[in-house]
Amino acid sequence: MYVGECQGPGVRTDFEMVHLRKVPNQYTHLSGLLDIFKSKIGCPLTPLPPINISIRLTYVLQDWQQYFWPQQPPDIDALVGGEVGGLEFGKLPFGACEDPISELHLATTWPHLTEGIIVDNDVYSDLDPVQAPQWSVRVRKADNPQCLLSDFVTEFFKLCRRKESTDEILGRSAFEEEGKDADISHALSKLTEPAPVPIHKLSVTNMVHTAKKKIRKHRGVDESPLNNDVLNTILLYLFPDAADKSADGSEARTSPSAGCFPPTDNEDYNIYIQFKSAPSDSLTYKLALCLCMINFYHGGVKGVAHLWQEFVLEMRYRWENNFFIPGLTSGAPDLRCCLLHQKLQMLNCCIERKKARDEGKKGSNSDRSSGDIGKTIDLVGKDYLKEGDKEKGEVGKSWDSWSDSEEEFFECLSDTEELKGNGQEGGKKGAAKEALKPEGRLHQHGNLTLLHPGDPLYVPVTQEPAPMTEDLLEEQSEVLAKLGTSAEGAHLRARMQSACLLSDMESFKAANPGCCLEDFVRWYSPRDYIEEEIVDEKGDVVIRGELSARMKIPSNMWVEAWETAKPIPARRQRRLFDDTREAEKVLHYLAGQKPADLARHLLPCVIHAAVLKVKEEESVEDISSVKKIIKQIITHSSKVLRFPNPEDKKLEEIISQILNVEATIARARSLKAKFGVEKCEQEDERKALEKFVNSFLEQPEVSVTGAGRGHAGTIIHKLFVNSQRVRWTF
Repeated sequence: MYVGECQGPGVRTDFEMVHLRKVPNQYTHLSGLLDIFKSKIGCPLTPLPPINISIRLTYVLQDWQQYFWPQQPPDIDALVGGEVGGLEFGKLPFGACEDPISELHLATTWPHLTEGIIVDNDVYSDLDPVQAPQWSVRVRKADNPQCLLSDFVTEFFKLCRRKESTDEILGRSAFEEEGKDADISHALSKLTEPAPVPIHKLSVTNMVHTAKKKIRKHRGVDESPLNNDVLNTILLYLFPDAADKSADGSEARTSPSAGCFPPTDNEDYNIYIQFKSAPSDSLTYKLALCLCMINFYHGGVKGVAHLWQEFVLEMRYRWENNFFIPGLTSGAPDLRCCLLHQKLQMLNCCIERKKARDEGKKGSNSDRSSGDIGKTIDLVGKDYLKEGDKEKGEVGKSWDSWSDSEEEFFECLSDTEELKGNGQEGGKKGAAKEALKPEGRLHQHGNLTLLHPGDPLYVPVTQEPAPMTEDLLEEQSEVLAKLGTSAEGAHLRARMQSACLLSDMESFKAANPGCCLEDFVRWYSPRDYIEEEIVDEKGDVVIRGELSARMKIPSNMWVEAWETAKPIPARRQRRLFDDTREAEKVLHYLAGQKPADLARHLLPCVIHAAVLKVKEEESVEDISSVKKIIKQIITHSSKVLRFPNPEDKKLEEIISQILNVEATIARARSLKAKFGVEKCEQEDERKALEKFVNSFLEQPEVSVTGAGRGHAGTIIHKLFVNSQRVRWTF
């Protein structure tokens, strides 16, 4: 390509451009180009003044065969099921499958030369690129390089668009065989069945043995998407407690919170809150990684459906045999996590309650001290919510526990006849102390005494409130909203929300015979009992107390509940939380999940894992531009994943950003390998070379310090020399 421009005082001339596909030999060197230039100028002066020249020669290196593939080969010992390219479960792959750098362009420049200083013709040339005063380098990146991590996430995202159910993929499943157990009425009958197999005889392999046999009735061993080795490896990874054996051979089942203590000061750990996924050490997170790998390496959607089927059978087995689910924090479901994680936490709560009941424990005790002022009831508008529940993110207590048509669940004891003849009216002051035996006492509440009998006030054993997942809370909110704003609707809504209050009142009456509403308020909601000092007729200072103004509202819910409450200890009350019913609901929910539903639930966990992986890999390379992109990914993902059904287009944008980061890190590693950064023995040279290599990722063209005589220039020269040698060899 030839192009020219002439500039003079007040005049500029642009010469026409000529593009030749094949350059004539006489014009391939400086002498020939100068002849063209002089002839086109047509200057009448003779001789012509010296011509200033700038020369830039570009060399392209395309042959990288002498350098190793940038993706490290997998560890053969860590392969699962003999799969080539397999990984250890719980780890995500990373890196490019092909060289992300296709070409290196070296530009050697002589910026200021005068005609006659150098010779460059068809016979001889002084233009030695090694002697050029200026060198600059740019790299050409491979278009859309295949990267392992982004492929993993992309393939898992494709599951979200599948329509088949688990039964359609695998045929008749074990869920049909277990259908009778999924029915609540049949599930309740299991409470009277003989004790399960002793724990020391269990392992992951035989945990699902019975369920596997049922599956094999419809699907032969050879037809199973997952072979036994892969399946057992996954189950041992997900449920390590089944393989932990003590010295006497018995298995040590973990408690619900074992091995799962959130480090609140760890920024990487707490990303799950922003993504609404699950903690990185939780069962849900591990399950997402396993399903992602199964989908990529071991059978695709069929493998995913098979593993999920086995997982649900394991959940039922643990529920029926009182085995805690590992990798989940104890307590109520964490509403900051994905719904599937909440469901597993709910099932663990059910197992914990059932296990405590079966072992004779009466559940956790609630010590409502005088300082716990968050347990008061807001009576404004007769919509009564316990403030402590608001802090926990709950809308209110289980509304359906007030339904008289429901079957009552409680542990019946033989001493119920003690309640006969008790016509105590707890709301009237001065009522005579009934001849009731105190029951369900936890401990004495400081120095407080009952107002009228004068006996010490005891803190009762109470029921724990019912844990709820976000879908149950949403369902309850909709039901409460449908009651409307009428007086009757507000009253019914208050009754539904006050089941826990009624239970606590009954426990308090049982623990403190002869008590009154004021006694209960002094313990349960101290700020609603106002005390003041007054001077009596004798001139003595006495303390007189009374209920707050809102407690004196006519027909308020506290008075109504107190009059309704009977002195029944918590162990004989109807359960606020029916663990049997809730567990069956969770198991039914899990069994009904399609692979697409499962992928939607776990996609935040997969993206969470991918972000942690790129952060881990970036920390090794320390690339400033990548740090910025990772922050953008976290910000973008936190906005998108907070919604229950994010748009596919936005999810694709997140995956594309992850691909961009992975490809950039892969390019950095490829360049470092080619330039031998790790081989530099001197620390200063290594840092300078690493900075030079990272510049390619942020700048279109990078100047080479020292040109061909510098450290980087020497390496580039060797790259071209070695490439020529390889070409000559072939």
